[in-house]
Amino acid sequence: MNRAAVLARRVRAQQLDRSTGTVADTAVLDLGVQDTGPDGARWALAVRGLTDPEPADLATVWSLRGAPHVHRRADLPGVAAATAPWSDADAAKRVFDAAKPLKAAGIGVREALDVVAATMREVVTAPMVKGELSAALTARLPAPYLRRCGPCRAVHAFEQPFRLAALRAGLELQPGTSPPVLQPIPGFTVAEAPEEGLDVVRAYLRLHGPATPAQVAAYLDAPVAEVRAHWPGDAEPADVEGQRRWVLPGGPPGDPVRGTRLLAPFDPFLQTRDRELLVPDAARRKELWPTLGRPGAVLVDGEPAGVWRPRAAGGRLAVLLTPWRDVRPADVEDQAEQLAVTRGLAPGGVTLG
Repeated sequence: MNRAAVLARRVRAQQLDRSTGTVADTAVLDLGVQDTGPDGARWALAVRGLTDPEPADLATVWSLRGAPHVHRRADLPGVAAATAPWSDADAAKRVFDAAKPLKAAGIGVREALDVVAATMREVVTAPMVKGELSAALTARLPAPYLRRCGPCRAVHAFEQPFRLAALRAGLELQPGTSPPVLQPIPGFTVAEAPEEGLDVVRAYLRLHGPATPAQVAAYLDAPVAEVRAHWPGDAEPADVEGQRRWVLPGGPPGDPVRGTRLLAPFDPFLQTRDRELLVPDAARRKELWPTLGRPGAVLVDGEPAGVWRPRAAGGRLAVLLTPWRDVRPADVEDQAEQLAVTRGLAPGGVTLG
């Protein structure tokens, strides 16, 4: 399978080729849509045809990698089960430096996550700002759960256990709040096991395949050995540009796709862990994924064709386009107008950067 066929399959699997959809049939919600930045999950759903979802049908939680993701509200019990670490070794990798003091104290990391979750559940009975909850945890948790923060010269709970425990505690994020506000999820309990559609390895292969265990592990922040242990038995090998990968049976075709989309910086299509395949040129990869201040991508016929940045002023939203090939402002005007409407602003046009 060549690169063009892989990208075309992903465009179709992620439904970037459709104009309308529903919460129930939007495939990227199986894995969750990262909600980072002003053009986060809302715009990622809009470019997949889900322009006006019922807010009550969606929920924002810290899930994969401890990042805020939008999921179907009905899926939250299964999402909590699907995104939980498989083992203490997996949990230790996901919480980064928080694992060391826990290990030194003889506390298993999954046990620690349960303790943090139980404490959160006890504290949060109504909407609470993150800082207030953090202070309450600091007062209640023993030393191995806490760290000294140099910049603010204070002691806090470690950040990743804080985030990874929140969903298992039954807490969601109020959309659009900064600093984040957490609140209880009504009637929440963690499912015993996730439904097949929410299985994170299968979902990655379905949306980002063909892929390798190492790529899935990088997406989950999990050890490769754990991903291999949970590898789907029906995954089929596929040769991609000379590399052995795997894909689930069936799936969309890889024939050419047509259409133009403005993808936000953290759009699911750009979250794939094989950036070299998506953008082969190293200089352009650096332009699309800088250390700070990511731009969005212009996707033309399944191919990244440039980057864009929003410019909001005076109630209007303009798009600054930097093409990598023959892409004109007129080619993205419809998308830019839709983006402005999604933000509640008037269209401000498209200019070349």
